[in-house]
Amino acid sequence: MKILHTGDWHIGKLVHGIHMTEDQRYILNNLIRLIEKERPDVMIIAGDVYDRSVPPIEAVELLDEVLTEIITAYKVKVMVIAGNHDSPDRVGFASKLLRDKGLYISGHLKKNIEPIVVEDEFGPVNFYLVPFAEPAIVRSVYEDETIRSHDDAMKGIIGSITSGMNKGQRNICVAHAFLMGTETITSSDSVRPLSIGGTEYVDATYFTPFTYTALGHLHRPQKVYNDRIRYSGSLLKYSFSEAQQVKSVTMMTLGDGGDIDLEHHQLEPVRDMRIIKGQLEKLVDVGVYGETNTQDYIMAVLTDEGELIDPINSLRAVYPNVLRVEKESYQRVAGDDNTSASENFKQKNTLELFQEFYENISGEIFDEEKEATVAALVEGINKKGRVS
Repeated sequence: MKILHTGDWHIGKLVHGIHMTEDQRYILNNLIRLIEKERPDVMIIAGDVYDRSVPPIEAVELLDEVLTEIITAYKVKVMVIAGNHDSPDRVGFASKLLRDKGLYISGHLKKNIEPIVVEDEFGPVNFYLVPFAEPAIVRSVYEDETIRSHDDAMKGIIGSITSGMNKGQRNICVAHAFLMGTETITSSDSVRPLSIGGTEYVDATYFTPFTYTALGHLHRPQKVYNDRIRYSGSLLKYSFSEAQQVKSVTMMTLGDGGDIDLEHHQLEPVRDMRIIKGQLEKLVDVGVYGETNTQDYIMAVLTDEGELIDPINSLRAVYPNVLRVEKESYQRVAGDDNTSASENFKQKNTLELFQEFYENISGEIFDEEKEATVAALVEGINKKGRVS
């Protein structure tokens, strides 16, 4: 059986005020072309189908178009769970009716999670769909007052599933959570925390009884405990913290006895998301760096000293999709409080106070040349009351 593992589509996403729907349409059309080529039996969407609980109409229409083509044209069974960005009611609407069409959706958590059974030439494969649910919801569903954290909640859910699971068969779990295992796990700025204070983490070892666990929530493709517990990652980059990530979807071929073979397929976006760095004059001269795609979403880090006049419009003349501009010299490296003088400021002279101010604001060393220049200015002011 061939299983395509995806997640975190975030349809309807806004990035720095830009609607990503057309970028998402492009990447989803590429996903359909991959399905046409690879012919998977099952596709998984491991949560965060939409970016918000009330998605815009364009997002709903796009999802409808894509799933309709995948299911009707290519006869792929689609397994979907709600993520922390989704509304369980909206994602799960008409789920019973759609099962007959090959679309299996789990929006609300149920106490008894029955497997969706799909047969191949080796026998049954059991899919357990675990939608995202807050610990308070899980506590209520399972009537267990000891459930207080996401770890408690997932431990209870998985324990309930595995207690009745036929471990001699092939079992797939689909979940949306922040797992911690032996690997170094990478998150990003576009991932909304599940909770505050570190209680969002879940022990990855709970999932070891499954043949494969298809995860959503983290946007970088990565394994957690081993190759059988994986995040597919998001289809697109949704923040500049993801600029260096290579996005892909995971195609898993499931053999007899639970053997798995993994392939990672990159999907080419219509626009990449990149960070460029340098002096403004050089960045706008595309010949210097040999730029070939100026249509990408760009964050520019400017290394110029001194003030720049309207740098964003200068950049947009070359890069129309500049979303963010930062000046490297503004990155402060001094103490925690960089907006006021430090202790004993009354005992410091004007030059010392200016040195402290300069280094806090610019992050640069107040060297002897700068000190001599400012000292001459201060001396002139002290003598004449103004700069000559």
